[in-house]
Amino acid sequence: QVQLVESGGGLVQAGGSLRLSCAASRSIFSMPRMGWYRQAPGKQRQLVASITSGGSTDYADAVKGRFTISTDNAKNTAYLRMSSLRPEDTAVYTCNALIRQSFSSGAVDYWGQGTQVTVSS
Repeated sequence: QVQLVESGGGLVQAGGSLRLSCAASRSIFSMPRMGWYRQAPGKQRQLVASITSGGSTDYADAVKGRFTISTDNAKNTAYLRMSSLRPEDTAVYTCNALIRQSFSSGAVDYWGQGTQVTVSS
């Protein structure tokens, strides 16, 4: 069973940067889509950024120009580079991936465990 392992969260001052990583725990066939979501206390989870295996990206308006999503297909890893962080970016960030484990298997949705990002003012 594949797991998504996240790292890179933490505490940062406003204006600072962090890079989140999300790695598949084992070799996979393909990852057609990967996304990062966040949920702040008392708020609904929202999609922050997504990327397809073809390299197409999409960002929430609130993070455009500040966040960059990317993947390293050789490492089955996705990244979220966050710059110019603001206190309102504080949330639990969770990665989500559509994964095919083998050529003969269909795509299945997987979720990471979440990592806390706290931006102090």
